[in-house]
Amino acid sequence: MGTAIVWLVNTVIDMVILLIIVRAVISWLVAFNIINTSNRFVYEVSRFLEAITDPVLRPFQRVVPRLGGIDISPIVAFLAIKFVQIVFNIAAAPTLRLLLG
Repeated sequence: MGTAIVWLVNTVIDMVILLIIVRAVISWLVAFNIINTSNRFVYEVSRFLEAITDPVLRPFQRVVPRLGGIDISPIVAFLAIKFVQIVFNIAAAPTLRLLLG
């Protein structure tokens, strides 16, 4: 049971990281006018990713300044989330596995 919980936590963290990376790439492509949000598909994907990742990115966006119109807060969020994942795997995961099997 503990192994399943550790796997679930790591999978959710990895999915959040993937969504943040995809959102960052799309926002950079929009900023450099490579893709356009007037395309309905691009707009819908962009809005979906914003709705999913905003709760994670918003605290970082308040602290990290934009550089030339480019939002680098996803990079900082990625590093912070990976740090939390590593700490979880080193500190909490062995305890969960020991207690829950």
